[in-house]
Amino acid sequence: MRKQVAREHGLKSGSASADWIVTRRDFLKVSASVAAALSTAPLDARAWSAESAAKVRFGIVTDAHYADTQRRGSRYYRQSVAKMAECVGRMNDEKVDFLIELGDFKDQGAPAVEKDTIEYLRTIEKAFHGFQGPCYHVLGNHDADSISKEQFLAVVKNTNVPAGSKYYSFDLRGLHFVVLDANYRADGSDYDHGNFNWTDANLPDAELKWLKRDLASTPKPVIAFVHQQLDGKGSHYIKNAEAVRQILEKHKRVLAVFQGHNHAGHYSRIEGIHYYTLKAMVEGSGADNNAYAVVEVYGDHGMSITGYRKAVSKAAQG
Repeated sequence: MRKQVAREHGLKSGSASADWIVTRRDFLKVSASVAAALSTAPLDARAWSAESAAKVRFGIVTDAHYADTQRRGSRYYRQSVAKMAECVGRMNDEKVDFLIELGDFKDQGAPAVEKDTIEYLRTIEKAFHGFQGPCYHVLGNHDADSISKEQFLAVVKNTNVPAGSKYYSFDLRGLHFVVLDANYRADGSDYDHGNFNWTDANLPDAELKWLKRDLASTPKPVIAFVHQQLDGKGSHYIKNAEAVRQILEKHKRVLAVFQGHNHAGHYSRIEGIHYYTLKAMVEGSGADNNAYAVVEVYGDHGMSITGYRKAVSKAAQG
């Protein structure tokens, strides 16, 4: 099974990344009783009934870091336009309901020049909006590295979202989607023109209050998106992540949180909520080093994540 899935997603057979793939069709090959017994299964076995039909399908991509500049380390900034075009082409072919990028959409040159950074943003936004459907953005720390959030938001377009919104929510087919912004310093001030430490990510009090109100306003199951990670502690994690998780857990209907920032990717499950960190697009040269995924949410609120290229998740198999 692993070799077959690897071939289907452009992965080398036997590669470590194949261990991360989760697809509904693979899960269906495992009996419900076996799947329920797998303590490492990343998604609830109840989700994988053959009668479950996807009610929402959406695409995710993160950490494109586009800039017209030389590579630094393993980051190939210029290649993100071609990688994004491949992602968008796949999403159009799959006819997903929407496409969302999870932050660090663009980067900056060395030295950083504001007008050049804005042009990098325009370039990658044009590639992103090749998707023939609704598009959404999550703010990342590099999105404010040499410009302000306001400048970033003046260039990008979120479908049917008030202009300038740093965090927001929207509904689709009985699901509620929440987009968060953790790009605030500990004192509550915005990241702005690089005036921040990337390890100091926070949701300020005003956003936490908004999140509580927003969740209280909906009876629908919820999926959240954020750039920095919420499911632990450390340099890649939001400093007040525990407080945010408590709000999400109290709602009782939050299904999953999709994240970026940690280029290596990650998965965890805390209090019934799935935390999926997508691998970065910018890492590595060539098409084989691309990363994006399609998420399907079913009528019983189960989910599957189909990763392409490097973007994968653990298979629920013995």
